[in-house]
Amino acid sequence: MNQSVIEKFRSELGQELDRILAFWVNTMPDEKYGGFLGELDFKGNPVPKSPKGIILNTRLLWTFSAVAQKTKQEEHRLMADRAYDYLLANFLDRKHGGVFWLVDFKGAVLNSRKQIYAQAFFIYALAEYFKLTKKEEALELAVELFHLLEEKAADRNMGGYLDAFDERWQELEDMRLSEKDLNEKKILNTHLHLLEAYSTLYTVYPNLEVKQALLGLIELFQEKFVGEDFHLNMFFDEQWNVKSQLVSYGHDIETSWLLYEAGEVLHDDFMMEKLSATAVAMADVFVREGLDQDGSVLNERDKANGHLDSDRHWWPQIEGIVGLINAWQLSANDLFLEKALAIWKYTQANLLDYEHGEWHWLVTAAGIPDRTMMKAGFWKCPYHNARGCLEALKRLPA
Repeated sequence: MNQSVIEKFRSELGQELDRILAFWVNTMPDEKYGGFLGELDFKGNPVPKSPKGIILNTRLLWTFSAVAQKTKQEEHRLMADRAYDYLLANFLDRKHGGVFWLVDFKGAVLNSRKQIYAQAFFIYALAEYFKLTKKEEALELAVELFHLLEEKAADRNMGGYLDAFDERWQELEDMRLSEKDLNEKKILNTHLHLLEAYSTLYTVYPNLEVKQALLGLIELFQEKFVGEDFHLNMFFDEQWNVKSQLVSYGHDIETSWLLYEAGEVLHDDFMMEKLSATAVAMADVFVREGLDQDGSVLNERDKANGHLDSDRHWWPQIEGIVGLINAWQLSANDLFLEKALAIWKYTQANLLDYEHGEWHWLVTAAGIPDRTMMKAGFWKCPYHNARGCLEALKRLPA
């Protein structure tokens, strides 16, 4: 691809990163009750007395910790500090360990469940915050939570990690992350975010136990989660029986680059050769099956009945860009970079909200935004799009 095209791609991503960050800095701090607002509506207006979720707050901590290392801007460092302080004051369970799922708008606990997905994000964010600040307390909390998860959530008999516990770390009957998920004990989503959490932790705490746990996760992805068709198996029971035929194109392509990145931190050439081949193969299937003719990333397909969800959600678009750039780096196949650029052009035209800021949650196949969806909230955070811009800028040649 022409270098001038790549330079323009880089420039636009850099400008968009600045636009995303400005939205969160200017809009999200809760000046009355501390921390950050719980939810913004479609137009970016605060929803009064919205509860505050652990996913939003840990993702804010990770995002601004990562961003501040690049920009060196004080306002980004202060956003990271704000997130860190609020998490420790309101979400951290100092009695039983781990972080709570939900607090009210004033910071009082509403839901004390210990979802492993959320614990993983806290480790991920703490390790990144330690990179920024070198604050020993953050690293100590991350290591402490790592050991707690290995004690309470790791399945020593069958491998992998169970999904959800109550405040005192007793296993829950309803383990679902959200209403649309299956109530199964081992799920792709949790293991994927443990993978990125342990990868990041290992870069700041190269401990043998962390290395062994990370190796175990990489092996699980190779043996269980990545199927023979290079789509991911999303849900399993405790004995690793596959319980769903759902294909999530965003998770497929996100996993392709995160799995490769996890291997990179271990500096194992033999492993990297295999993970490289897997990443390229997953990207190839993604290009053939997960992209529409308009360049966008489709949402989901159920292999059991053939049903296709053709809505265009915000996060698979940016994960598609990163995963395809990663595959281009590994294979030197320009088709991957061309498809990444096509996704970006679609995203610019359809997902970016130039009127109210940030990105729409989703648009229909016809490009119509869903106005019922929030602009920011429990699941709608700057983690995917800000991280995606950072990763793409890091990977595209200047």
